[in-house]
Amino acid sequence: MDASVPPDALGRRVSCDTHYGTVRYVGSVSRTAGIWLGVEWDDPQRGKHDGSYEGTQYFKCRHPKGGSFIRPNKANFGVDFLTAVKDRYGLNDKQDVQYGTENMVVFGTKTVEFVGMDSVAEQQRQQLNKLVDISVRECAVSHAGETEEISRTCANMRHINLSKNLISSWETVIAIASQVQNLETLNVSENKMKFPSTSTSISSAFSNLNILALNQTEITWTEVLLCAQGWPALEELYLSSNSITVLERPDGVLQTLKLLDLSDNQLLDGNQLHLIAHLPRLEQLILRNTGISSIHFPDAGFGCKTKMFPSLKRLAINDNKISQWSSINELDKLPSLRSLQCNNNPLMDTEKNPETLIQLIIAKISQLEVLNNCEILPAERRGAELDYRKIFGNDWLAAGGHWNPEKNKPSEEFLAAHPRYPSLCLKYGAPEEGELKGRQPLTLKNQLLTLTIKCPEKPEQKPVEKKLPESMTIQKVKGLLYRLFKIPGSELKLSYESSKLEGKEVELDNDLKPLQFYSIESGDCVLVRW
Repeated sequence: MDASVPPDALGRRVSCDTHYGTVRYVGSVSRTAGIWLGVEWDDPQRGKHDGSYEGTQYFKCRHPKGGSFIRPNKANFGVDFLTAVKDRYGLNDKQDVQYGTENMVVFGTKTVEFVGMDSVAEQQRQQLNKLVDISVRECAVSHAGETEEISRTCANMRHINLSKNLISSWETVIAIASQVQNLETLNVSENKMKFPSTSTSISSAFSNLNILALNQTEITWTEVLLCAQGWPALEELYLSSNSITVLERPDGVLQTLKLLDLSDNQLLDGNQLHLIAHLPRLEQLILRNTGISSIHFPDAGFGCKTKMFPSLKRLAINDNKISQWSSINELDKLPSLRSLQCNNNPLMDTEKNPETLIQLIIAKISQLEVLNNCEILPAERRGAELDYRKIFGNDWLAAGGHWNPEKNKPSEEFLAAHPRYPSLCLKYGAPEEGELKGRQPLTLKNQLLTLTIKCPEKPEQKPVEKKLPESMTIQKVKGLLYRLFKIPGSELKLSYESSKLEGKEVELDNDLKPLQFYSIESGDCVLVRW
């Protein structure tokens, strides 16, 4: 065997130039001399074939052109953890100096006695012992090194970034972590590793671990649950881009979890979420680009709260396939939900006016305080709910709704589409007949006004030009301006100037009136004060 090939080379991770891959074959190749490594590359474009050469299949690849043969001297099998740390933090011995036995140093071919070598090594140890937060990203770490060497040298480490290295198995991660007494944060993303497939003895290496990132490691949910037996204090778990499609109930594990990131995994369907719905402390769930098209909590009826996700405050479902308002209605069943991200779903294209869409979501989810990273102010919520109550008032009447409580019996179909409508009527009173007359339907293309928006109190703020429907209420305009200028929750005061009213400023003082009520025209200037 070639001396440059480790005895455990098969299955090991290697790098060659800037490319990463896994060794799938070690040996000879027909009609060539010497030893070859058959490598399956992470980037199939680096490969040439599927592991076969001249009709002989030497190894298998997932991609038809994902493999190639390289000579062992071209492959980097990596270094141990401490060597990478010393290299990264400039604490390694100079390359042109070799340390010999005892106090001897070799400079090229000349051997010189060096007094105080022990103190140099001790100084280096002291410097490494000061490191709390260590990053060896892309440093070709492949193994732990000598037993207990890490614990002797880096005793105070708390946070380690081991991402994009040459780690081949979870056992290597345990071997490193077990030497770090108070490890709190660990990032091993972008290492394609083998994980245990059956229950193994639980290691105490992660007993204090709070945050773990396993993005792009090819871990399955089953493997997550097996490993999680050794994560008794874990609060944040990042699992994006792992091809996780199905979930299982985390019985007895992950019970301390507060944040779970499953983004960029194509889940089989939205019902997979029911399997993780009883994690008692889960406060933040990130489901960006998971392919889900609907959300449903079948244990709760209209206007009721679900027992699922009892602590969930922040939910991200952006970049998915949600197209029906019923999924937004379902989110109102979550008892603790305060923040929602839902951009880039087909649903967001159902309304031509994005402001109308935002108002509808606010009205449908009663406890929401932040939508798509924008704070929902009390005045904005009140305006959204009042508008919602009016917009769907005629539908409510047609479905059996009535101002007389004894005759008010809206149909199941209406309640399914508008589960919050009864509570809005209780909050603000049923819509009066006068409010519903002459209402323009949402689908009507309202005439757009081109207006200049200025902040006289902030001269450094450049004027902004906006196209707004003339039917837009002053309340909605204020909601837009809160977000546009990132103004705190103080009350906005709006007025406008027109070339037809030289020197005069007209106050926009009724939140429920549309812009057209004030005879605003394109080219006019809206003034914002607070």
